[in-house]
Amino acid sequence: MGAAAALGLWAAGAADLPDNAFPRVVVATLVTAVGGALEMSGDAGDLAATDAGLTVMPLSVTLTGALMIARGFLRPLRHRAEVGAAELAGWAGRIAVLWLLALLGMSFAARQTFEVSLGEGLLNDLGDLFGVAPRVGFTTDVPLTVLFGLLWLAGVLVLALLASPAAPLPGRLRGLRTSVRPAAYSMVALLLAYVVIGVVVALVVAGTRGHPADTFPVLLLGLPNLAWPALTIGLGATWNGRVEGPFGLPMPQVLDKVLRTPDVSTVNVGTLAERDGRMWWLLVAAAVLVLAAGFLVASRSPVRSPAWLCAVRLAVALALTVLVISLVGRIRAHYGLSVLGIGDLGGGLAGQLFLRPRWWGAVGLALLWGLVAGFLGALLARWVGGRAGRAGS
Repeated sequence: MGAAAALGLWAAGAADLPDNAFPRVVVATLVTAVGGALEMSGDAGDLAATDAGLTVMPLSVTLTGALMIARGFLRPLRHRAEVGAAELAGWAGRIAVLWLLALLGMSFAARQTFEVSLGEGLLNDLGDLFGVAPRVGFTTDVPLTVLFGLLWLAGVLVLALLASPAAPLPGRLRGLRTSVRPAAYSMVALLLAYVVIGVVVALVVAGTRGHPADTFPVLLLGLPNLAWPALTIGLGATWNGRVEGPFGLPMPQVLDKVLRTPDVSTVNVGTLAERDGRMWWLLVAAAVLVLAAGFLVASRSPVRSPAWLCAVRLAVALALTVLVISLVGRIRAHYGLSVLGIGDLGGGLAGQLFLRPRWWGAVGLALLWGLVAGFLGALLARWVGGRAGRAGS
């Protein structure tokens, strides 16, 4: 996780931050990647005001950490037919203790302040006249960071057990192997497929349009922040957002254009396709990949599982997946500065951006898509299995 965060921030130019702040910014990125609470602060004296806030999870770093921790957790259990609940809890406890120490270290290390330039013009003249030197910084809410970090770890470990095809389960949970594991595996495969497609698209764009400096920070820090909402948009979900001021997101130009409006923007397949007709491929990609997930659920379920049961399992799993994307994919940031009331947290020294989903509609659409794709996937799996059986005979 640290390597991914450091490389991504370095590619974004964070190594040039003043006061040797780069290591602390890397640590702060790790804190946000595991759900930690980062607090922005400002100090501009009695004659000025500052305001700043940031809510975002760098999901490339989050995904890297989740995959590494899951691999480390499952590695001692490989080639095992059974595992006791006490042994499983022991392995999880060891990881949790190490993780708790890491969370505490990161929480106390992620602290930094920066001096804010007033730019040129009237604000700069006022700052020089009255000796105003505004500073902004960040600190970590230690209790919340530890709490959310431990919950994140618990989620990773549980998902690793449920999604891994070869991981043993305790005797009392053995029924989950057929009832939950196929759907969990298919959802992990679906999310990773979107990330892989995002990597390919990003590399093609970097190679053909010549913007590698803008592409690699996105790959290393926030590719799933674009790829996973694209899944929900392909399912028909709607997001709301806005970009105002010099703020910007490392995003496709079509999304930036949709968000830069005077009012809150609506982001869905229709509004994106109005700017670029190729956005209809999001719908095609969602249909193909969700159907493939339905096929995976059916092919990994017991042979006699009815098609409707596979459909229900995929629908529940897809709805939960979309709900999680809606929670972790939200972005909100704002900043502003005024001196003696001039600037009013606006102009070139202020900006805001946010992107949030209409989660209730997204979850409802995911349930519908899951039912249809799960049923069709089960029929497809039976047809493929039948043809294979006839070919074998």
